[in-house]
Amino acid sequence: MRNVEKTRTALSEGRHDTSHPDRPPPPDGPSVAMSPRSAVLVLVFTAGCCFMCAADVGDFSPCLQVFYRSWPPKGLEGTPICQRFHNQYRFATLYSRPRRSPWFSAYLYTTPEGKRPKSFWKFEPQLADPGARGNMVPFPPGPVDQNVVDSQAVELDYINSTFSRGHLNPSLHHRSHEDRTATFTLANVVPQKAGSNDGPWKALEQAVNRTLAAHCLGAAHVVTGAMPYRGAGRWLGNRRVAVPEYLWSAYCCPRYSGSLPVELREAFPTYAAIGRNDRDSGEEIVPVSPAAKEQFRGFDVRTMTLETLEGHLGDRLGGAVRVFYEQCSGSD
Repeated sequence: MRNVEKTRTALSEGRHDTSHPDRPPPPDGPSVAMSPRSAVLVLVFTAGCCFMCAADVGDFSPCLQVFYRSWPPKGLEGTPICQRFHNQYRFATLYSRPRRSPWFSAYLYTTPEGKRPKSFWKFEPQLADPGARGNMVPFPPGPVDQNVVDSQAVELDYINSTFSRGHLNPSLHHRSHEDRTATFTLANVVPQKAGSNDGPWKALEQAVNRTLAAHCLGAAHVVTGAMPYRGAGRWLGNRRVAVPEYLWSAYCCPRYSGSLPVELREAFPTYAAIGRNDRDSGEEIVPVSPAAKEQFRGFDVRTMTLETLEGHLGDRLGGAVRVFYEQCSGSD
């Protein structure tokens, strides 16, 4: 792959690189002797608070539950982020530092309730400072710290651009207000044309919501990502944020209704799709429907098997890609 980090999301046996270059080495210092009672108190305190101090950037270990069989997708390179909001892990993102945008976000689907939250946008502090707290942070009303600007996309990148902020993990696919609010982080967003975001891609998210709510009987694991242009690609600003040529999505629901409608029998246990993000792209991957409304024409979505999706990703990224453990086979 071009212009991607050298850190693998996972090794072939599912282990993660725990020596991320952004993680500072432990400080040197003199050893301190303590009594057995003091040692016990320290251990108890640490066990109760480690979720508050552990690094959320560089390792998927704290949030593996969002992946089917705790197995992150293979064949993609980037910086793992366990997205934390209000001291709880909400979903996972593989982030590209050079592109200042995510490769994918992975989450557990839950039937939505209530209205869409207000879009108070947030950033990931540990991308800018490995020693920062892990909770995502709202952008301040004034100037943004330069370390944040250098490390990730900021609101100014999208203002006055011709692109909307396209969620990979959509608010629509979550029940709690906190889970829905957590999706409004720019670490979960790619530049997406409004004709896609408000049209065929929105229709896909709604269709997935209806299908999973009605027929998935257990956990539904979803991974949604970005497919880059070939070559140098396209960017917001002066190579600030990479623009994807396509978006893709797949879900895994191994436990589902035994009485599926005829039109949904191919939608379980896996389902996949690719959506256009450029009207001028070729039609080899996703053809264009001449019957579409003008505002949505050229932003079509094509549904397909998981294997077909993985084939397109592998061809574009230059290596084998696997989204779900053993193609989502077996019970969850």
